Amino acid sequence: MTIRPGSILFACSENAIRSPMAEALMKATHGRRVFVQSAGVRAGLPDPFVPIVLDEIGVELPRHRPKSFDDLEDDFFDLVVSLSPEAQHRAVELTRTSSCELEFWRMPDPSLADGHREARLDAYRELRDLLVRRLRERFPPDMIPSG
Repeated sequence: MTIRPGSILFACSENAIRSPMAEALMKATHGRRVFVQSAGVRAGLPDPFVPIVLDEIGVELPRHRPKSFDDLEDDFFDLVVSLSPEAQHRAVELTRTSSCELEFWRMPDPSLADGHREARLDAYRELRDLLVRRLRERFPPDMIPSG
């Protein structure tokens, strides 16, 4: 059995789709047992499709406001999970002088999907489901708490 990190930062390019979705899913699975935040290389605009696809599986994204790495009040995390190549480069800089673990999970950007509304929503659903699978594999509910 692996040890569950006490604090996790999910990072992507604009903190509008991938990282807030991962944050919400992790909080839905592990609640307050893990401190979870998300950030982007830069702060983008809220994406209207994210709350729709999360709501479909009963997960809320309450009052999410995209923020950048520079907006973080605390940059001490046990684990940083980068979800885009751009965020990976920034996370390497952030963790260079700390004992923080760093993982790179290449995730698709559903905002690049073409087509009508339902086709675009399908791209968001695919990302959501991919994140759910990855989170379950990496952070199973029976993990031993850190510390």
